[in-house]
Amino acid sequence: MPIKVGDKMPSGTLTLATADGPQKVSADDYFKGKKVVLFSLPGAFTPTCDAKHLPGFVEKAADIKKKGVATIACLSVNDAFVMKAWGKAQSTDGKVDMLADGNGDYTKALGLELDATGFGMGMRGQRFSLIVDNGVVKQVNIEPKGEFGVSSAEHALTQL
Repeated sequence: MPIKVGDKMPSGTLTLATADGPQKVSADDYFKGKKVVLFSLPGAFTPTCDAKHLPGFVEKAADIKKKGVATIACLSVNDAFVMKAWGKAQSTDGKVDMLADGNGDYTKALGLELDATGFGMGMRGQRFSLIVDNGVVKQVNIEPKGEFGVSSAEHALTQL
């Protein structure tokens, strides 16, 4: 069952892609004591993800942070090295944290996995966004299959 408004973010470990290499982070610590906009997409460098989803959050990062958001994070079922390279290509440094969920364990804990085996991509994460305040989910936006809108930076701004 997918995570819903009012739920606490699940415990688990994510990998933050940093200039110093991959850094393991506890989800409990990552979401504690701050407001976070977390968005997820099926894969780094894939068409909609690369052309619209991530760039929208990079472009709107300052506007989102002006609304009291401490951290904007991009989550994908990719390894930390891919997330670091994608972040570099998209100039995310200081704007969007690139979170790797290499095996999809955290995405599964959220109940938002996507079976993309038909496209040769294995198990991935659905396209979604969450607004999380001190570890508690305040907004859940799950995209209908094949669409892009409710998980966008523009939509997140209307919810803050």
